[in-house]
Order: sequence, then structure tokens, then C-alpha cells
Amino acid sequence: MMKHKAITDIQGHFTLHNGVKMPYLGLGTYQADNEDEVVNSVKTALDLGYRHIDTASVYKNEEGVGKGIKASGLPREDIFVVSKVWNSDQGYESTLQAFQDSLDRLQLDYLDLYLIHWPVKGKYKETWRALEYLYANKKVRAIGVSNFLQHHLEDLMADAKVVPMVNQMEFHPYLVQQELIDFCNKNTIQYEAWSPFMVGKVFELDFCKDLAKKHGKSIAQIILRWNLQKGVVTIPKSVNESRIAANAEIFDFELPKEDVAYLDSLDRDERTGAHPDHFDF
Repeated sequence: MMKHKAITDIQGHFTLHNGVKMPYLGLGTYQADNEDEVVNSVKTALDLGYRHIDTASVYKNEEGVGKGIKASGLPREDIFVVSKVWNSDQGYESTLQAFQDSLDRLQLDYLDLYLIHWPVKGKYKETWRALEYLYANKKVRAIGVSNFLQHHLEDLMADAKVVPMVNQMEFHPYLVQQELIDFCNKNTIQYEAWSPFMVGKVFELDFCKDLAKKHGKSIAQIILRWNLQKGVVTIPKSVNESRIAANAEIFDFELPKEDVAYLDSLDRDERTGAHPDHFDF
């Protein structure tokens, strides 16, 4: 079972099954352009104390992310950098090449975490073999997957030498997937949220407004705190300085168990993104 330490501050972390410390709050960069927008948001987040930056080759902003990291002036080892291999690059040799291309764009020597972006049928096992090679050769400190349901994980793990360290999933009050979280916890796979705000839809929901009022916090802060209290790493995306700052102001309060349970109970298996079994690969 996964054991999580207390949620203390912006630079707190959950420990992956290989001992690597993964900061539990990060900056997502999906749809942040490759120009000043992503450079500034990455630098801003790092200036504010964030130590985890998430990107992907398909976001087409790795160069900008790399520039933002460089502009922060922080030592490389202080920042947890994540990227992902895209569907069209999956397969053994092509994944190794895609990884090197991502490193070159980021202007980095290694990644902290590399993920398979989607479970492309007939390809993800070969892709995983490439990730295991990169991990064994210390090109990456941890390897994992994204958008893998339980049957994908079971299929992958049947032949894998290394159990994935992370599974990054769409996660919000309308898509909790507690059984999948439990499966990941049982297999020491760290669960991570993408789209924690349901593409902005959480801000329209009355129950979120009620919880925000009850705790004197913003809806975003309630949702992110719920993520962390469930032991889920979260990477809210923003390019707005005040929102990036506000998203980190979640360490001075705690949601009581009944509020966590209430948010859990809202699960209706409703996605804002593609279903992993029906993605148009």
C-alpha cells in the first residue's frame, strides 16, 4: 500500500516506489504556447516555490519550458521535470528517439519522469521496454504511464521488469475512479491528476461554491487540497501569475473527512477528455 506523509508545503512530496521524491504539487503546461507564455509561467511557478513542471512532446512547448527552467536560475536537481512520449512515436526505437528529441528541446541531460501518454494498443509494451532501458541507463529517474485503466496496467505489468511508478489520469469530482486509485495504491503506482478543474467546469458547480464558502477558500484551492488529501499528485495548469500563486495556497487548511467523502461521492464517470479505450489513435 502507498503511505503518504503529511501535506506540509509547496515543496512537499510523495515518495515513488523506487525512492524518488515527486513533488505533489506541480505546474501543468498543456495549451501554454511555446513563446513567452510558457517561459513566463514556468519561471513564475519556480520563483513562487513550485518544484515540479509537467510537459509533453505533443504540447509543442518543451523548448519554452526549458527556457523557463533556465531563466529560474535554480539548480537542475531541484526541479522535477516530466515529459511524455506521444502516440505516433510509440514503439521501441521510435520511443528512444522521441525521448532524446524531448531532452534536446528542453536542453536537459535527463528527465525526472517520463510517461507513455496513452495506451496505444499493440505498441505500449514495446514503448514500455524502451522506458525500462532509459531507466536502467539513468537517462530518467522514474518511468510511468498516463491514461492507463486497470486492464492496461495489468497487461503491461504481466511482462514488465519495472512496475510503473506513476499513472497520470483525468481526475476531478465527476471522474474519481476510486477502484483504479485503489488498484494503483495496492501496486505502489502513484496516482496523479490531469484536468483537476474539469476544464473550468468545477467553477460553475454549486457544491464547489458551497465548500469554498465554508472554508473561506477558492474553489480551485478546495479541489487541489482534495487531490492531495487523497494522495493524488496534482498539476493545475495556469499561465496567470496570480492564479499560479493562489493554487499553491492550500497548506493552511485541511478538508474534514466528510468533505473528502462528499467530493468522492460525486463521481459519475464523466470525462472532459478522451476515454482511454476509445481514443482515436
